[in-house]
Amino acid sequence: MKNLFFTFFLINISFVVVAQNINSRLASSFQTFERDNQLVNGITSLYVVEANTGKVVFEKNASIGLAPASTQKLLTSVTAYELLGKDFRYQTQFGISGNHTSAAIFIKPGGDPTLGSWRWEQTKEQNVLERITKAFSGAASLQGFLIEQMGWNFETIPGGWTWEDIGNYYGAGPSVLNWRENQFDLILKSGNSLGSPVSIVSTTPKLYNYSLSSDITSAAKGTGDKAYIYFPLSGTGGIVRGTIPVNENKFTISGAMPNPADQFVFTLAEAFKNRGKELQDVKTIMIDSLLTNKKLLHTEVSPPLDSIIYWFNRRSINLYGEALVKTFSYQKTNKASTAEGIKLVKEFWKVKGIPLTELNIYDGSGLSPLNRVTTKSQVTVLQFAKKQNWYHGFYASLPEFNGMKMKSGTINGVKGFAGYHTAKNGTEYIYSFIVNNYNGSASTLVQKMYKVLDELK
Repeated sequence: MKNLFFTFFLINISFVVVAQNINSRLASSFQTFERDNQLVNGITSLYVVEANTGKVVFEKNASIGLAPASTQKLLTSVTAYELLGKDFRYQTQFGISGNHTSAAIFIKPGGDPTLGSWRWEQTKEQNVLERITKAFSGAASLQGFLIEQMGWNFETIPGGWTWEDIGNYYGAGPSVLNWRENQFDLILKSGNSLGSPVSIVSTTPKLYNYSLSSDITSAAKGTGDKAYIYFPLSGTGGIVRGTIPVNENKFTISGAMPNPADQFVFTLAEAFKNRGKELQDVKTIMIDSLLTNKKLLHTEVSPPLDSIIYWFNRRSINLYGEALVKTFSYQKTNKASTAEGIKLVKEFWKVKGIPLTELNIYDGSGLSPLNRVTTKSQVTVLQFAKKQNWYHGFYASLPEFNGMKMKSGTINGVKGFAGYHTAKNGTEYIYSFIVNNYNGSASTLVQKMYKVLDELK
């Protein structure tokens, strides 16, 4: 009996020593990090807990709101699992409205951000178009499109996004009808001397009712992509500014479609034409009420939410986050509003113990530089996720950096990591690490952040 008691005593002592060691190592490593020249005008926050006990291992500035960048996607992901369910699927309905001699194509979309995406076989552009056109093979003469908007407003861009972002692929906002993740590729050709003009070769796919002009110049070889697409404040033309390297014949950058619904219907009209069923009129009418005289012919169904979350976090697709926030709103209020969706997110987590002041957010993806969250709130979200029956899918969605499962976040002057890690001794940790207003190279800073996180190994 005495031997058994002594064994338990030794085990407890070892746990205390390990806890003290990890705390002191983190404190020392973090202190060195804070003193680094890259943080001379910056601020950083780190919060670490033991996953099984919830015991705080280390905290510094854990209740200070910082811009989280894409680590905010963790908040949106977990909220989506809870408010929508891991098996939730978007639906986009197609049919005819009219009589037997002449009818319009009606579309009842639901904000599906995966329609036409190349990430799943079922959602690929050609497969979607083939299914839709085949469903209409016996339909009468077709003319025009009627899109039931039903509570989804025209505005696709969340408040707080910058003009430098919204014309580029990562700044694609959600429409009631999305297509090809609302992005296109722009093929550019540069000159053979510094400062020479860059011309636009083509776009993939072809853009309808939208044009681009180039104000790009050629820069030194190896300078990379420093070109940005700017949406117009009005009209149907955008401009591309910045630089790309000299002597490039097919240099590709990616942009955001300004009107994905229009792009989809014109693409669909072309698909009908290729099958010998040319539409008499390709105009699009958006309506905010249910059609009464209609016949449903086909429904496109998205992959399940669990699969959408996988790509959302693995490839940091901002469009998916913004679509999910609007979907929360529509499901609960019949109005697809970013502001209402964010309100629902904050209220949900308030009930779970996160004060509203710790989630000062404006979007679902973290692209807005206005967002402010605390590392403590992010860890609370990750702790909650670990206890849910959908956790396996969520965990699988997290990328791996530095040998650790965690979501990264990057916008101008911001770098963050948040996730899970199991140490060699079997202890699992949950952590959030955010840096704001650093200077110098992002890649150099990341290696220094990794060095702090290595203490968890």
